[in-house]
Amino acid sequence: MQLELLNEQGQAASKVEAPETVFGREFNEDLVHQLVTAYRANARQGTRAQKDREQVRHTTAKPFKQKGTGRARAGMSSSPLWRGGGRIFPNLPEENFSQKINKKMYRAGMASILSQLAREGRLAVVESLKLDTPKTKVLADKFKAMNVASSSVMVIAEEIDENLYLASRNLKNVFVVEPRYADPVSLVHYKKVLVTKGAIDKLKEMFA
Repeated sequence: MQLELLNEQGQAASKVEAPETVFGREFNEDLVHQLVTAYRANARQGTRAQKDREQVRHTTAKPFKQKGTGRARAGMSSSPLWRGGGRIFPNLPEENFSQKINKKMYRAGMASILSQLAREGRLAVVESLKLDTPKTKVLADKFKAMNVASSSVMVIAEEIDENLYLASRNLKNVFVVEPRYADPVSLVHYKKVLVTKGAIDKLKEMFA
């Protein structure tokens, strides 16, 4: 298939050949949902901890006598049934939230996202984003000329030099990444995705 190649003014100057297996695949909503959910789950850390009935600070004395009170029997106040007692299955810091996604599913899911972005007009191809100076204003003016300054932009460049990195890090809602670091959550999140012409070949190697 062919994608439009934008010039410096954001206008379609010509066409560029793109692999059908990466940018022309049918959208699989269930697979994309599973991919995004697994990616976010794998980024979670076990930062919460709760105490079981052994760890809470309670006396081991019997709260009240066994019979004659009309209440249910109780052995100690650290019971999980009591307010302030220990949890039966507490959350632990070493809790593992990771989910497994095999390589074939990952490649198909990423290709499905890229294909849907191309159909919706949210993906565009540019020749390159080379900068002569590491100035944020230069990159901001380039985005403004391409009519993408008002929206959040994800740039997938075949190679990120120091000038592009320094110029982009102070721009709000701009994320510059190499193809190997493109993730499903960012592709779904950003309103516009700019792919350099050289990055298409790398995406083909990864997801075709």
